[in-house]
Formats: sequence, C-alpha cells, structure tokens
Amino acid sequence: MSAPLFLVDDLPAGPSCTLAGPEGHHAATVQRMRPGETLFLADGRGGTAVAEVTAVGRGTVELTITGREHEAAADPRLVVVQGIAKGDRGELAVQAMTEVGVDEIVPWSAARSVAQWRGDRGARAREKWVSTAREAAKQARRSWLPVVGGAPDCSTRQVAARLAGAAAGFVLHEEATERLAAAALPASGEIVLVVGPEGGIDTRELAEFVAAGATAVRLGRDVLRTSTAGVAALAVLSARLSRW
Repeated sequence: MSAPLFLVDDLPAGPSCTLAGPEGHHAATVQRMRPGETLFLADGRGGTAVAEVTAVGRGTVELTITGREHEAAADPRLVVVQGIAKGDRGELAVQAMTEVGVDEIVPWSAARSVAQWRGDRGARAREKWVSTAREAAKQARRSWLPVVGGAPDCSTRQVAARLAGAAAGFVLHEEATERLAAAALPASGEIVLVVGPEGGIDTRELAEFVAAGATAVRLGRDVLRTSTAGVAALAVLSARLSRW
C-alpha cells in the first residue's frame, strides 16, 4: 500500500517540521502513523515532499523531510461544468472526477437543475464540493488540488463565456452525433466539458453553448447519469491526452 498523503498550506522549507491541526490529528489518531513510517505532504499546487515520521504526539506528528518534487500543471487543462444535481449526486460526481484527474469543477445552475443554490445554502453546498474534492485528492495521492469554481455557482451566460474562451468546448448530449472519442482536441489550453443535471440540458442552453463555440458530443449509445457522465468523459479525454 502506498504512503498516505496529507495536504498542507505550504511545504516546509527546512529539513524537519511538525504536522499539526486537522491533518496532524488525522495522521496521529486516525492513520496511527508510527516512527519510521513514510508519508507524503502536498501543497495542492504541484509541490510534494516525502517525509519520515520521527515522533508522534497528541494530534501531532514530527517529520524529517527526505525528498521533494514538483509536478507541472497539466496542459491541456480539463474543466468540467457540472450541472447542480439533487441529493448527493453532485458530491459523488466531484469525488469521482477528482480521482480521475479533473483540474477544475464549475457548479452550474442549469434550467433543469432541481436543486438551486441560493444564499447561505448555496455557500454551504459549494463548500461541501470543496471538501469532497480535497478528500478525494488525498485519497488519489494528487499533488494538484482541483479548483472548485462558482460564487457559489455559475449561470448559463457565464458558462457560455467560459466556453467561448476555451481552446475546446464540449457539451455532453444524448442526441449528439459526434463522439467525444473522435473529436479534435487541442495540444494545449483549456478543454471545457459541460455535463447537465438529472433532467438534461435545455435546448436553449445547448443553442447558447454551441453559439459560443462548443461542440455537442456523446459518449456512446447509453445515457449516463449526471454523477457518472463527467467521470466517463474525463476517462476518454485522459486516455486520448496520454494522461493515462
């Protein structure tokens, strides 16, 4: 089993450090790290450090840094605009998309979104996506923490503007004839993929996205749920871009 990864605001500059706070508690109490064991520290911005546990306290772990690495940001960058879904389907999508390598997730308030993020409820819902992405990144041993956009969500007009500025934009739609597996991909820049909510993407939304330069695509003959469509599409793109 690979060594666990813990996220920190900044990597230690010196040869040793103390892992404290929630991550220190998790390492000492939940993971029950012991002296001599190895773990990874990551700043969520590509930097990682390999560390050996030298001592364990109450909610803290003393570490000696044994190695450092930095992973360059991915290019092309994969952005998924995820239609807000009811229940925990949105969080399931965020978790799985983080594990397969998404670079940014944008919550989208689509016309057919049953759940609407408004006021304090919206802020709390977005924070749950942020927390879910953080935990999934740790589980996947990612050095880059995916960005969760929105304030707390994005409108259709904002999504169209994002598509207009992207190197390539795709909208998953069950009536599309072009396959994502065969669509032309850019060598660099931002690839924006739009996934609708449970009720799908409204025809007016689709028309606005296409007018902004996006291409409607499909994955296969079957229609996937909103919680799995983005994951499947990211898998296709990751394989084609040689990420996998």
